[in-house]
Amino acid sequence: MSGPKKLKRTVQSYSAKAVSAFLAGTMVLGGAGAAFADNTPTGTGAAAATPNQSAVTASGIFSDVKAGFWAEKHIYKLAGQGIVVGNNGLFRPGDSVTQQEAVLMALRFMKLQGNVNTNTDVALPNDFLVTNYYKPYVILAFQHGLLDKSTEMAADNLKTSWGERKASREWVAELLIRALGKNAGGSSGPTSFADDAKISANKRGYVNTAVELGLANGLTGNRFDPQGAVTRAQLATFFSRAEAHNTLEYDNTFKGSVSALKDGKLALYTNGGTLDFTLNANTAYFTSASENRITLNEIQPYTKVTVIGATYNAAYVELTDPTLQVEQAEGVFTKLSPGVVWVDSANGYDQYPYDAATTFLDVNGAVIQPSSITAGSKITILRETFSGSRKVVKIQVSSGIVNKTAKGTVQTIDTAAKSITFKNEDGTAESFKWEEGTTLFSSQNAIIQPAELKTGAAVSYTIKDNVIRSVEVTSGVERIVKGFIYELTDSTIVYQKSDGSREVKLLATKPAIVIPNNVSPVMSDLIADKTGGDNVQLTLNSSDQVTKIEVLSRQIEQYVAATVVDYNAKTQYLTFTDSSGKAHVVKLDEKTKMAYGGMLTTSLTTMGARLSENRKVDVTSIKERALSVELSTKYTGVLTEVNTNARNIVMKLSNGQSVTLPYPQAVDMFGKSSPAITDVPLNVPVTAVLASNQEIISVLRVSGTAQFEIATVDANLNKMTVKLDNGSKSSELNLVSVPLTNEAGQKAALSELKSGDFVNLVFEGSSPISLQSVKQYAGQVSALDAAAGTLTVKDYSGTSQNIAAGSGVRIVRDGVTSNALSSLSTADRVLVRKDASGVAIISVLSQQSRTFSRYESATNQVVTKRASLSENYQFSLAPNAYIHQGDTTLSVQSLKENDNIILYFNNDKIVEIVKQ
Repeated sequence: MSGPKKLKRTVQSYSAKAVSAFLAGTMVLGGAGAAFADNTPTGTGAAAATPNQSAVTASGIFSDVKAGFWAEKHIYKLAGQGIVVGNNGLFRPGDSVTQQEAVLMALRFMKLQGNVNTNTDVALPNDFLVTNYYKPYVILAFQHGLLDKSTEMAADNLKTSWGERKASREWVAELLIRALGKNAGGSSGPTSFADDAKISANKRGYVNTAVELGLANGLTGNRFDPQGAVTRAQLATFFSRAEAHNTLEYDNTFKGSVSALKDGKLALYTNGGTLDFTLNANTAYFTSASENRITLNEIQPYTKVTVIGATYNAAYVELTDPTLQVEQAEGVFTKLSPGVVWVDSANGYDQYPYDAATTFLDVNGAVIQPSSITAGSKITILRETFSGSRKVVKIQVSSGIVNKTAKGTVQTIDTAAKSITFKNEDGTAESFKWEEGTTLFSSQNAIIQPAELKTGAAVSYTIKDNVIRSVEVTSGVERIVKGFIYELTDSTIVYQKSDGSREVKLLATKPAIVIPNNVSPVMSDLIADKTGGDNVQLTLNSSDQVTKIEVLSRQIEQYVAATVVDYNAKTQYLTFTDSSGKAHVVKLDEKTKMAYGGMLTTSLTTMGARLSENRKVDVTSIKERALSVELSTKYTGVLTEVNTNARNIVMKLSNGQSVTLPYPQAVDMFGKSSPAITDVPLNVPVTAVLASNQEIISVLRVSGTAQFEIATVDANLNKMTVKLDNGSKSSELNLVSVPLTNEAGQKAALSELKSGDFVNLVFEGSSPISLQSVKQYAGQVSALDAAAGTLTVKDYSGTSQNIAAGSGVRIVRDGVTSNALSSLSTADRVLVRKDASGVAIISVLSQQSRTFSRYESATNQVVTKRASLSENYQFSLAPNAYIHQGDTTLSVQSLKENDNIILYFNNDKIVEIVKQ
């Protein structure tokens, strides 16, 4: 059985006449110079439609046509075909189209532009004004009935330059229907539009036909706006849709079936042969059933597509029929000979030829070699139906014995069923079971239990007789182990497991420490002991390093601010009373951690001299053995009470103990000058730093996290000013050694922040400890579900963000705050962020309806007309402000005097202008 023939590539060149026209031309629907096809390519079969080397491609075509733009599909399509072009990388979709430009585009659509004679002088009536470059094309349009002479040259139609006049919607409707060669005479009755009376009588039939064919739609309020100017994006959309009603074959356009899709290449079977197209990051993928982009993953082999692209580089791929064009057969595999699979059948043996492009899969969909199929296995054979040769494209084992070694990732683990689902390197999921005692699970050359495998871990696995024989973690993800801390150093931790065995693990850089009732634990707060260490859960990264240590329980006793009763230097016993007056006795030894005044000591004599009666100490012990004894220097906890009569405060410490202390001598509090103890809110974290006599609080530092708006940023000096008290005050922050991260926890630079942004600040007293930028979403509310507490915001780049507002949401409109998400509407423009506690704050942008006057480029201000002298009429334009009419993006320079506009403001700057 012979395969499809490979098509020979040919390249079409342009004639000198066409090149001359290209160089001489002015901007035609997107720039000075469209390359016009001069002749039909030569060749037979598919080769007769070889892509044009000189035509404009759509790869990275226009920087002002963003992903998601409403006409993106049609602009990409027509640009790939050379029907529309751009200028300096811009398409300017919102610009109006002149009648002469629309005529040239219609001629390209009809494939008549090559028939124009540009070598002879062209004469038109003196009062029928057309730019010289367009004259031969306009005459060609009259010759082919694209334009009606009696209508276009009527006296009342010649008051202004005919060629440079903006093409109206009703005029383009007629041009479009004439370009299709259709008769609109039978549809000349009234239209269904609310402004039908404004449609010219001689255009009504064309409008009706355009609507019936799905080429043109109405506008908001069921209006057609017949005299409205057609934009470049709209005209591209009209002609793109019209191709469905045309029988012409367009340049660089190929229709067929995907015969292969691999390694950035798409093989297209068309006209009895195969064309190979290169796919790249700029290739646009769409479906004929939708205006929205799709991904390459949504296009499958053996489906029908249209590919547009010059020199075999696919600029545009459109899925026209997702139905797989294949047929299926089943049988029992018997043997394999070179290039042939033998299948047992009732009439003997059926032979299925295969080649290097045929895919062989096991029962789980993993790619295998043909030789690995065992005799007697049931197989399914898939053959394509589009080429006529019924080529075998895939053979899959439907039941049989699996023996292989493969690589992939762990998808799921079922320890009860003793089953693992792997995702192999080809992306196919396959499940196998293991048998106790016959399977080896390993990681980093260490034996592990199946339960220690983590979803997402990269593994190499061996299957024999359909059973898992080994699983080796080659690049793991986080996994969890448990035990109690046996030994602890600066770089390693030894933990003892429940079975009595011990393992040592390296510590990652700055592992996270979690200890219940400890606000900011550090490594030194962990207890390592051969019999009474902390019971912990360790999180290990893919390199088997400890990234997190979480204390689950501890056998130790902790006493904060205990009172010394006696220390016996001879027996080394310390007697003290806790906060409730209960007495305790512990023994110190050379392993006890000892500290005073912030200094460590190893001398029992030195420490003992300081353990005099009534001194305050912090003691950690296991039974009667002292793990640490430190003279109390500070209390860390939460402020629970301020007694103004007794002039004392009550703190609840991290271990749950409450202590009563006299008023502090000073209070250190962020954002407040000379604060008093009565300025400190209750139930906030504080640190009481003790004086040397341990009786007086020298300073009470208030800790916490709060969100602030940035007033100024000086990245060179590592300084920032944030607004306090709703902007009435400010505070300068020195951020030289303060870590800065973004919302995802990644390291960020101070230069990335600007005035108006928000940050979450963690502080201790007046000192910043860390800073985190806050992500904000600005745009229009496009969807709202108040019951579910969700909304969708379409930002000014056209990207939609789904936001879970959750409980406690705050909506701020005109200075008034509410908690009702239902108070929003899909017409609102909003700025969304989450405060330091995670509550969504939705600020509704203010708006004003104005009449445009002019744009002052020197000051970057929009000037509007005012109704009174007291009315503000000058407004600053924010960088990257979104200016548009409907879905069409505009430049501020395109706005005209007396245009009705709506302005939306953020921080007194225009962020959006809507032209009415």
